[in-house]
Amino acid sequence: MKDLIERADNLIEALPYIQKFQGKIMVIKYGGNAMVNGEMLASVLKDIALLKYVGIKPVMVHGGGPAISESLDRLGLESYFHKGLRVTDQETMAVVRETLVGQVNTRIVDYAGLAGTKAVGLSGSDGSLIVARKYFDGTDFDYGYVGEVDRINPVIIETMLTAGYFPIIAPVGVDQSGNSYNINSDLVAGEIAAALKAEKLIVLTNTDGILADKNDPESRISRLKLPEIEEMITSGRIAGGMLPKVKACKTALQNQVNRTHILDGRQEHALLLEIFTAHGIGTMIN
Repeated sequence: MKDLIERADNLIEALPYIQKFQGKIMVIKYGGNAMVNGEMLASVLKDIALLKYVGIKPVMVHGGGPAISESLDRLGLESYFHKGLRVTDQETMAVVRETLVGQVNTRIVDYAGLAGTKAVGLSGSDGSLIVARKYFDGTDFDYGYVGEVDRINPVIIETMLTAGYFPIIAPVGVDQSGNSYNINSDLVAGEIAAALKAEKLIVLTNTDGILADKNDPESRISRLKLPEIEEMITSGRIAGGMLPKVKACKTALQNQVNRTHILDGRQEHALLLEIFTAHGIGTMIN
């Protein structure tokens, strides 16, 4: 009986958060490195199903870097990076699109359906959702079909949410000439959260959050303000793969998103612990 009462207490603890967030949009970025296996993916999507059934409106943007690398290796196509970005020629872009939209997105939609949600897969070409432009880093280096977000047209997402669907978005954008571009999924998630004026942007990755010392996994910072983030970027304490995640949070916060979070997506029930308890497990930026 004691265990049953404790479970009931946990539900009561979640009640004020359920009341606060009912009807609110939450954008969840699920990183390729956090999607290690089907069991982990299924667990995350069950948590998202719970969010939906208590009245929250989830939207997912997913990555898929490891899956892209596997596809390219299987086809014998060379893949290389420059300043952390995958250089993408036309042949590589075709593989990227097929992998992200045709394989990874479809797999997530399938698992979401098994979890009990009405999921629908989208990419940037659907309803001109993600209008892209070619990425330039200020040098003469040509990254090929690597893009950045020019603008987001959120109408199709809003329509899906109103109809009770759970949108799952692949980060492939299309420019005004119909060319497809591979865009960093963190940055896409930040732009989508901003366009939707979401309540939260939650980035699920394979680290505990932002570390005070990037070489010390025990130095997680539980809460940061934007000015502190700027200082950590300038000093180099935030760098590498964490940088686009933080930039996504910054974009969201500067466009009326109330809270952003960076969590370890490998932690069981990370979403529920962060949203429905008083003690978060990742880093909150506001």
